[in-house]
Amino acid sequence: MKSIVIYRFGKKLSLLVLACCLLIPAAFAQEDVEEQDDHRPIRPPFESTWLIDNQTTIVPAAKTLQFDILHRFGTVNNGSEDLFGIFGPSNIRLGMTYTIIENLSVGFGTTKNQRLQDFNIKYALIKQTRSNKVLVSVTYFGNATLDSRDGDLFSYTSDRLSYFHQLIVSRKVSKALSIQVAPSLSHFNVTESSMKNDHIAIASGLRYKFSPVSSFMVNYDQPLTKHDTGNPNPNISFGVEITTSSHSFQIFMGNYQNLVPQYNNVFNSNDFLDGNFLIGFNITRLWNL
Repeated sequence: MKSIVIYRFGKKLSLLVLACCLLIPAAFAQEDVEEQDDHRPIRPPFESTWLIDNQTTIVPAAKTLQFDILHRFGTVNNGSEDLFGIFGPSNIRLGMTYTIIENLSVGFGTTKNQRLQDFNIKYALIKQTRSNKVLVSVTYFGNATLDSRDGDLFSYTSDRLSYFHQLIVSRKVSKALSIQVAPSLSHFNVTESSMKNDHIAIASGLRYKFSPVSSFMVNYDQPLTKHDTGNPNPNISFGVEITTSSHSFQIFMGNYQNLVPQYNNVFNSNDFLDGNFLIGFNITRLWNL
């Protein structure tokens, strides 16, 4: 019963965010529109390429190098025994991306758990305009990931590979509020016999800017594919973001501990209704080369 309630909530939330992205009329457009015939792209709807556990529609300007530090502590349910997860098992990812031409970036990351090596690409397909001639921004994000653990765990090199595809749709509703929804497809070349190789999920989130450099963030991830066993739990996360012109620092609570999206979507065993939250943070640094 609990999982049914969560599933229905997740679908309704994602559909609500999608409706907000697509159906808000021009009369309620962002406050910074200067002229109705100004067809330039809006100012960036997010301060970072990350919204907690998911990518945003943002692709940094051409010739920008970005360095990511993503960290997740252990779950807090052991209380003071492991200082609410700070002493518990943690996960970390270090990544670099470079915007090779306008709207297109490529990157690489390495993650502690499973020794994952991910190669990713991101392309801004459509950008919301100030005149609302284009109502939303749309960006594609994808990766190919290699599990580089001991060779005895895999029969063939192809068994190590997994892939992720996501279409991110966002709307800047006002100077303060931006929202997004992002359906995704995860694929693992090899899975347990009780699990499908392909997994569909949907993410939704928002950012509300309450000061020139600070924002409140909420993110929700809902699995849609049903497996025979081992179905993943949804993820809910919330936190704050502090930014400068070249830095972004996000600190939050959530129940995703993996740092590569297909592993989060397919293998999340933490249940937020049982208190399996953890503390995490994201740090990004930009250089214009």
